[in-house]
Amino acid sequence: MAENRRTAKSDSAFRTISEAAKELGLQQHVLRFWESKFPQIKPMKRAGGRRYYRPEDLILLADIRTLLHDQGYTIKGVQKLLDQHKGKLPSEIAVTSLAETANASSADSPNTGVAANASFKTDKLMLTNLLGELESLQGILKLTLQDIKKNP
Repeated sequence: MAENRRTAKSDSAFRTISEAAKELGLQQHVLRFWESKFPQIKPMKRAGGRRYYRPEDLILLADIRTLLHDQGYTIKGVQKLLDQHKGKLPSEIAVTSLAETANASSADSPNTGVAANASFKTDKLMLTNLLGELESLQGILKLTLQDIKKNP
């Protein structure tokens, strides 16, 4: 019972680096490394250097994770995106948010949110690939139609 109270934090609560890493499915050293690469990630630091991540830090970290791990961006690519958009990621690129993950998970099954999030990412990737294929087919059809018009 004490464990449930301890792990059940509100969405607006700050998270330690271990809680943030677990929630994001990353190692703690990855979060520390990303702090050195992305100045937009600024966890509060208390006495002794203990980090506390704000909810907006977690959302940014989740979006960076999605871009790097799922969408194939490089660190430099994500840095460029952040620089171009004044430290924020455009909503059409940053498709994953911690709020979606939290809403998808239930109290009875803490892994449901992770599974739903992974499913969402897989669906988005499949749809993006499908869109690319459809655009290619559209180009082929346009060329074929132009040829037909030139040579009836």
